[in-house]
Amino acid sequence: MRVAVIGAGPGGLVTLKYLKEAHKFFNIDPVEVRLFEREGGVGGTFTQRTYEDAELVSSKYLTFFSDFRADLDDPDFLSAERFIRYLKEYADYFHLWPEISLNTSVTSVRRGQAGGHVVHYRGADGFDMKWECDAVSICTGLHVIPNIPDVKGIDKVKVVKHSSQFKKREEFPHGGTVVVLGTGETGMDIAHLAVTSPTKRVVLCHRQGFLGAPKRIPTPILLPGLLGRSSKPNGPELPIDVSWQAPLLDSYLPPFLRDRLFTWRFQDININGLAVLTKIDSIHLEVGYFNKAVWRSLHYISEPYRPTNPGIIERIRRSLITIDVPKVPDGRYIDLAPWPTHIDPEGIMHFSENGRPEAERMKTLPPVKPTMVVYATGYTQEFSIFEEANKNGEDYATCSEADVRCVWRHDDPTVSFIGFVRPGYGAIPPLAELQAQLWLLALVKPEVAESLKPREEYHFKLHGHKRIDYGVHHESYAYQLALDMNAVPSIWDGVRAGWAAGDKHPGLWWRLPILWLAGAQFNTKFRIVGPYQWDGAVDVLGVELWETITRREGLFGAFIMTVVPAVMVGTSTFIMWLIGLLGSFVTAIGRIANGSSRVM
Repeated sequence: MRVAVIGAGPGGLVTLKYLKEAHKFFNIDPVEVRLFEREGGVGGTFTQRTYEDAELVSSKYLTFFSDFRADLDDPDFLSAERFIRYLKEYADYFHLWPEISLNTSVTSVRRGQAGGHVVHYRGADGFDMKWECDAVSICTGLHVIPNIPDVKGIDKVKVVKHSSQFKKREEFPHGGTVVVLGTGETGMDIAHLAVTSPTKRVVLCHRQGFLGAPKRIPTPILLPGLLGRSSKPNGPELPIDVSWQAPLLDSYLPPFLRDRLFTWRFQDININGLAVLTKIDSIHLEVGYFNKAVWRSLHYISEPYRPTNPGIIERIRRSLITIDVPKVPDGRYIDLAPWPTHIDPEGIMHFSENGRPEAERMKTLPPVKPTMVVYATGYTQEFSIFEEANKNGEDYATCSEADVRCVWRHDDPTVSFIGFVRPGYGAIPPLAELQAQLWLLALVKPEVAESLKPREEYHFKLHGHKRIDYGVHHESYAYQLALDMNAVPSIWDGVRAGWAAGDKHPGLWWRLPILWLAGAQFNTKFRIVGPYQWDGAVDVLGVELWETITRREGLFGAFIMTVVPAVMVGTSTFIMWLIGLLGSFVTAIGRIANGSSRVM
């Protein structure tokens, strides 16, 4: 089998790795695989479209691939530079370089006359060539083609650029006004860079608000008036993306609860109750994208809205529970504003009327005359490599048409799209690894692809978002892909694997079941059993990833993130299983009764 991989970002590298090692997992001849990358190095968007002080918003525990882990001295959240180095080390460790062609642009992909595909490419020497193969994996990623919405009068601004073009603080105009369009993670980062630079003013514009979330489990200070403000944990708080009690949030749930998004709707009630108390708009977790970059900028945004003379209710709340908020220099705010309607001939930016507090506040401030506008408005996806073929009726899919687990179209499993999902709270690289595993399994065993049912996809997709239709719940999606591969371990699998490795680490037999119950959906968990079983998984889970259990401290980390989900979802699950058991019993009795009546 010959397979082409297009793109050398995280998704492309992990796909190449599994294809190259396919003969180790399956009884097949070695796969002949080539990876084509148009740039001069690996890393994809992390290499080409990052900026000063860029840091991953997902933790090392979740982001790194299952069988190549972080260094012991790596921080919880890696810089973009460190992650690029990790990807190069990954290619070194698994000897991927011989299959990688850098500075090589794929110009088109066509159907072969006798089946398969023909990849047309231009090499580093400038010559056009082609390569015939049986399957193609598109790993070019979501973040390639800048999305630039039209703003009337934008030509009146001296400097206009998309975030993909921005690199360093020194690009901001000294003493100028910077407007950032978009409140995603990139927008928050750039607004923070601007407000901590010698600019005069920073304005951050949004369309429909944003949902901010911490990168770490927050540590509230209880009864600060009595106990003081020294309730800090022993070390850095645990990254929140590995604090979920995964098996009870979605996995292992009865289908009746899972398909009705029971746990997410329960969380909606909790969060929207908080929304009422704090006077923010209602949100829904099944459509939400958590902005984990907000922690750098939020205190600059919220400072003008904090009460300087709080009322009695606020004073009581602060005396019971509070949290430290970083101080900001006087007047160094990030002015939150609605989306601009236009820029007038004098260069003044005007904003839409949304009736919200930030719109009213902007009316009281001096006019905004931007010196620089940065579009942090995301990217669009296009697949020009298929244009020529589709014009000729060869019918290649795009990522939006990949209707089997968001990886391939049901009628053509030989073309996959790896890494074209966006988790509401999680990371793309580990999901790309699971996608690559499932796709390879489907190529080797076509009956696997035929067994996948569309009805099993509703629970892991984010529903109702107006612009993004490729959103998924990280935990739910990872679990479903592993389930499709028969790679989901039971609690007894964890006990057996830990016991077998007891000579090296005596405590693994009891650590793994606890991690199974209270831990996140780490990819390494899905390599205890299944087609990609790996002996080293037990060590990674029982040592490195065990930290995600031991680092849970305080009321929020240990109780709210562990005990409450166990009681809430565990009880509901138990009741549903009892109802299901009763239903099966009644059905069996009915069948026996019907059989007896027929005999009589």
